[in-house]
Amino acid sequence: MPSCPILYFVIPCYNEEVVLPITNALFLDKLTALIASGEIAEESRILFVDDGSRDKTWEIISNLHRQDAHFEGLKLSRNRGHQNALLAGLMTAKQYADVTVSIDCDGQDDIDAVSRMLHEYKSGAEIVYGVRAARDTDTKFKRNTAKGFYRLLRFLGAEVVFNHADYRLMSRRALEGLSEFHEVNLFLRGLIPLVGFKSSSVYYDRKERVAGESHYPLSKMLSLAFNGITSLSVRPLKMITGLGFFMSIVSLLAVIVTVIIKLVGYTVQGWTSLLCVIFLLGGIQIFCLGVIGEYIGKMYAETKSRPRYIVEEDTLQETKPTEDTAKK
Repeated sequence: MPSCPILYFVIPCYNEEVVLPITNALFLDKLTALIASGEIAEESRILFVDDGSRDKTWEIISNLHRQDAHFEGLKLSRNRGHQNALLAGLMTAKQYADVTVSIDCDGQDDIDAVSRMLHEYKSGAEIVYGVRAARDTDTKFKRNTAKGFYRLLRFLGAEVVFNHADYRLMSRRALEGLSEFHEVNLFLRGLIPLVGFKSSSVYYDRKERVAGESHYPLSKMLSLAFNGITSLSVRPLKMITGLGFFMSIVSLLAVIVTVIIKLVGYTVQGWTSLLCVIFLLGGIQIFCLGVIGEYIGKMYAETKSRPRYIVEEDTLQETKPTEDTAKK
């Protein structure tokens, strides 16, 4: 493990023309401070990943690179989503860096926690998770739904770190391990614990977004949650099997009761109870088919083996890794 490692910040960006001119200075100040203190090497960089933005995000990244060599950029050919953009940055950075720190560009994650992450790394941890100490900046609704989401993931058998998103440090060795996972449907906060290796956690307080609006409304959060569940666990399918068995027993008992009532000459007139049963069973069946269909759709996407991202342009041509650097 290098005593003075090359560090790359990996920062996904999507339509961040309002935020990026403000937060880039935060990242640069932290990078230069770490270099000056001898904690990281001079070759360390800040790598912005433009996830097919429709605004001036790439223009801003290109200008930052021209102004200061510590800034690098990677532009994807189209919008592929936060997880794929983050993976693209990590897989690119591992060619140059001994260690990476992934962080969002909105300035909410405490950049000073990186120093503690590096301490854990130099103490032997290959992966260091940035974990929120509290969720005081969230609304009550978001706070409760987030807790419910993590608990649901654990109940379904997925290995996740509570209150951890995508703020983490990873060594090159851990990134090499991550590169062995080839699935198209990505949920990195659940996938990275599967890599193994020694890990640790650093706790920090999250701040308010410095500018602009969040790109994760409720609909996207629900989509990410459902993708995480179906990507990491098959327990929903097992639950459907159990539910089917239970409903079969209930239906058999209902048939027996109905036959007995008919034999004793007592019948209940009206359609209310019948319609309730039909609607209940119909709703359960459609829901179960939807869950099964989601898994089948994921299987279809995986068998296609389409690329998870395509790089259109980057600023790294002049600093391609040498053979010695790539073998570190």
